[in-house]
Amino acid sequence: MPRGFFITFEGLDGSGKTTQLRLLHKWMAEQGHTVTTLRQPGGTKLGEGIRELIVSSKGEAAVGPIDSFTELALMFADRAQSIAEIIRPALDRGEIVLCDRYTDSSEAYQGGGRGLGSETILGLHRLLCGNLQPDLTVLLLPDFNASLARARRRDGDESRFEQEHNDFFQRVWDAYKVIAARESGRVVLIEGNASIDEVHATIVEEVSTRLFS
Repeated sequence: MPRGFFITFEGLDGSGKTTQLRLLHKWMAEQGHTVTTLRQPGGTKLGEGIRELIVSSKGEAAVGPIDSFTELALMFADRAQSIAEIIRPALDRGEIVLCDRYTDSSEAYQGGGRGLGSETILGLHRLLCGNLQPDLTVLLLPDFNASLARARRRDGDESRFEQEHNDFFQRVWDAYKVIAARESGRVVLIEGNASIDEVHATIVEEVSTRLFS
């Protein structure tokens, strides 16, 4: 493979995307591929510090309210660092890169949820990320209420976004649907409440078709 293959996973927290990323990593490793995985925000030393600040409920408590544009700027600082430090080098080595969230998350959460708009996010993506696009994006949108309830039941400190009202998440949801329609060649939208194994089988089929056909 002269260049690697870049796959991102998207959806609301509680959608099962992280579970599906792990399953795909295991499957692809079993096929003999070298796989690099990371999450955004996070994945680098700088990124994990940014994650602690803007995803953890403790971060905002420590520094005070975080402005929406500041939040967006931090997300892109994390993303630019992960591209330079992890994603581009791995792709140049011919590896499979699996990323838990990418620019679509910023378009959905900050563009839609925070009301900053898509053009702001897409402009920053072109400027700061060199317009690096995934080869494939898996977007999981199971039942809205069930997904949100699962996210809010989870233990741990990473609950800053889960404290938002339902109308915030409805805007995020709607933004994801717009992205899926606009980027239909890149985004595989998996809706409904299929089982973990059924969703994994669908993802494997899509990846196999795009990688090996």
